[in-house]
Parts: sequence; structure tokens; C-alpha cells
Amino acid sequence: GFSAFRGTLDTSTPLKISLASNIFNAILDPILMFTFAMGVPGAALATLAAEVISAGSFISLMLRRKMFRWSKIFRLPSWTKLKPLLKGGAALQLRNVALNLTFLAVARVTQSLDDTGVAAAAHALAIQVFQVGGIVLLALSTVAQTVVPNELIEKVDSVTGRRHGGQVAAKNVVNRLMSWGFLLGIGLGTLQMLLLPMLQKSSPLQAVRDAAVVPSILASVYQIMNGLVFIGEGVMVGCGNFMQLSLSTVVATIGALISLNTLPKMFGLTGVWMSFGVFNSLRLAGVWLHQTKIGPLANLDMAKGKSQ
Repeated sequence: GFSAFRGTLDTSTPLKISLASNIFNAILDPILMFTFAMGVPGAALATLAAEVISAGSFISLMLRRKMFRWSKIFRLPSWTKLKPLLKGGAALQLRNVALNLTFLAVARVTQSLDDTGVAAAAHALAIQVFQVGGIVLLALSTVAQTVVPNELIEKVDSVTGRRHGGQVAAKNVVNRLMSWGFLLGIGLGTLQMLLLPMLQKSSPLQAVRDAAVVPSILASVYQIMNGLVFIGEGVMVGCGNFMQLSLSTVVATIGALISLNTLPKMFGLTGVWMSFGVFNSLRLAGVWLHQTKIGPLANLDMAKGKSQ
């Protein structure tokens, strides 16, 4: 449901449904967990009820807006329509495997740094710092996934008769999004640096706070890169270049795994976060290649399109 509405550039409806279901979940959680003494199963039931409400709302609205019909929902699609979905889905699954492999390797290396748990706690603290701005930048990736393909379609204004959209317009949108990502990355990274003293108070252990200082600084600096990476990868999805995105992530994962095998031995937890830097630097290289050399909105590709 969320993806269907996002595909029509309606982002407010999924937001309203998600907000309502989450509020319902938050109210029902303590009632089932404590009032009815159901504990963890109560929390699970509250989440299930919220998801059922969310799914029902999406289905009702999609039927009302004629986005699908019951008569076709159980009909098997033709191979012609199914093939691009399977191809894109397989490529994205490859990317998900690569991402999960990276995060699992990070967790394994972090856990093995010491037996006291200080490194793991400091890593969790640095992740909190990272998420302050990372969530905002990741949301811009979703914007790129939606706006870019819509702008790629050349349209004619029914009133003025003027044409708008197409490759050049989409390229301009991408350039603006990348600029915003870069500026937001700088702004959010600076904000995180300013909030570091406050965020470090979330741990009562001085050893954990000390171990988290450099990783937290790196997490803040990386936001500059993340703004470009997240939006650039959103552009890849919007252009339908799923395999390019997946291969870029696989290469980044290989680089991260090599770094995780060497840098933490020399620099400890800081080495883990340096490996994060290697991972995102290689992803940024993939974004650069897509936008300048091999993507449909690359300058060379657009020039070929005009000459033809």
C-alpha cells in the first residue's frame, strides 16, 4: 500500500495511515502488556492489530480510488509483465544480502574487540549519533526514488500545451537533490557534532563514553558523504538501474570486509568506523559512475540520446 501511493506521488496518505496505526499500537501496548498482564505476547498482539488496521486502511483506500480490483488480484500476471519485476527484485535482493553481510561483519568484529562489552556499548552509542541525521538523509532517498521517474516522463500541459519533463528536466531534479543532500549532510553533521556532549550522557560509564568519542565524530563527518550516497542510490532506483546499484553495493561490501579484517586490529573500534568510511566511499564512487558515466542521466548517455 505504501509503495502504491508513493508511486502516484501521494506521500501524505501513507503518512496518515502509519501515524494512526502507530498511535493505536502505542495505546494498546501498555493495556495488553500491563493491564491484562500479557507481557511480551501482549506487545506482539498490539503490533499485529496495528498492522491489520494499517493493511485494511490501505486496501479500502486503494479500492475506493480504483487502484486495483478484486477480480484481478488473484490472477497470475503474464511473463512479460512479471519478468522485469523478477529481474529488479533479484538485483535488489542481492543488494540486501550485501548490506546485511556488511552489518553482520561489523557486529561480529565489534563484539570480538573486548570481553568487557565496552566496545559494543560504545559502538551502540556511536550508532545513535549516526542515526540523528541518517534518518533524515535516508528519507531523501525515498524522495529521489519517487520524483526522478515521474520527471523522466515527458508530459504535455493540457492548458498551455507546453511540454515538460524528460531527461534534461530529470537531470536538473537530480542535481538539485544532490545539492540538497550535500548541504543537509553538512548541516546534520555539524548538528551532531554540537550534540555530542549531550548524546554521550546516555551512558553512565566513563569508559564507554571515552571509547565512543572518535567513532561518534566519524559518524558525524560521514553525514556529508551519506547525503550524496543515499540520494544517489535513490536516483538509481528511480531510474530502474537496480543491477548497477546492487553491483556497487557488492563492491562496497568487499571493500568493507577487507577493511574490517585489517583496520580494527590496528585502531580498535575506531577501525570499525573507518571501515564504515571505506564502505560508503565505495558506494559514493558507484553513485558518481552512475551519474557521470554509465547511468541514463549521465552526460555521455544524454548526448548520445540527442544525437540519435
